[in-house]
Amino acid sequence: MNLRSGYPFWLIKNGLPYDYPKLEQSLRTDVLILGGGISGALTAHYLIESGISCVILDSRTIGTGSTCASTALLQYELDVPLCRLKDMLGLEKALQAYRLAAGAIEKIRILSGKVASKSFEYKKSLYCAHARKALPLLDKEYALRRSGGFKVQRLHAQDLLSDYGMHAPGAILSQAGASINPYQFTHLLHQDSIKKGLSIYDRSKATRFHYEKKGVRIETENGFTVHARKLVFANGYEAIDYLKEPGIVSLNSSYACASEQFNEPAPFWKKEALIWNTADPYTYVRTTPDRRILIGGRDEPFSDTATRDLKILQKAKKLSTDFLKIFPKIPFKAEFSWSGTFGSTADGLPIIGVNKNHPHSYFALGLGGNGIVFSQLAAEIIRDLFLKKRHEAATLFAFERKSLRSNRKR
Repeated sequence: MNLRSGYPFWLIKNGLPYDYPKLEQSLRTDVLILGGGISGALTAHYLIESGISCVILDSRTIGTGSTCASTALLQYELDVPLCRLKDMLGLEKALQAYRLAAGAIEKIRILSGKVASKSFEYKKSLYCAHARKALPLLDKEYALRRSGGFKVQRLHAQDLLSDYGMHAPGAILSQAGASINPYQFTHLLHQDSIKKGLSIYDRSKATRFHYEKKGVRIETENGFTVHARKLVFANGYEAIDYLKEPGIVSLNSSYACASEQFNEPAPFWKKEALIWNTADPYTYVRTTPDRRILIGGRDEPFSDTATRDLKILQKAKKLSTDFLKIFPKIPFKAEFSWSGTFGSTADGLPIIGVNKNHPHSYFALGLGGNGIVFSQLAAEIIRDLFLKKRHEAATLFAFERKSLRSNRKR
């Protein structure tokens, strides 16, 4: 699957910072990870740190799939609001999901410092009502988050106009959020793990899978084989093609654009908080350290890559208009625009763990708008599964959960 098209900002910004070889020999390893994007990089880091030998195979150049297309808003707030998630999971599990996401952001911060990534920035987050009819939802969400111990503040239209210069009927201000350069972070994780024994091969597509008694044997398109005790599917939405359970993941096309660089050093709005709204599909906005604004959204069901890609310029114009409706005084002008394909589940949670149809294998499917945060959780869970340890989130994100097959509520 062609996961993205156009000119993703991070790929333009950072180019190809490191080279990785093509697989030109057969080999053996404890764990083979399919996918060298941020999910694979995080998973490899946690396994290598635990003394487990790993190999990464990627069918394309490292980081040039979904990772470079991500706008990388790191939030504990999930695609499904807490007030709706509690109806699907129960209050205790819904709060657990939100708290796990909040904890994952802090772990990403620690890890980014460890690999000398300077792009991580703490950010507050504004969850805005897209229209007045969404205010009752906002009130329910605010009350539930506050009672659950999250540091939140309810803002009204006048607060948003006076403090942020933005037009919206109301919002919830959350203290815990962050942003990062996902493409750069992925490469830095890889470089750190390579020093500790990780082997990475890109442009090396796995074409055949043989599930054997004591592991998995994978054949590549060039005729080489990799024998592994365990296989990790960390190749994003391409992994969905291997599942034999249609309907548990919905594929969508999403669009984003980056503004021209601004010269003025002053903040665009207060603390340059992350912004997203209650619309379905929702619009999301963040800034970059080099004085640009990223905006994304205008999602629609995925049909095929050609149809998706033909709409990039049209969607970029609409996203620019969306931004100017929120911030009419900021002269937003798109410079780079791109599209990507992403998956989502009925409950807005990732799919992490074992699948009955794939022996000796784990799936690390971030899914949805919290893909990077979920990838952090997936890396921990898969490490613990390999070491036969219990992780508190393993059952919450498992294939077997009932909410994965429930009707969508948005």
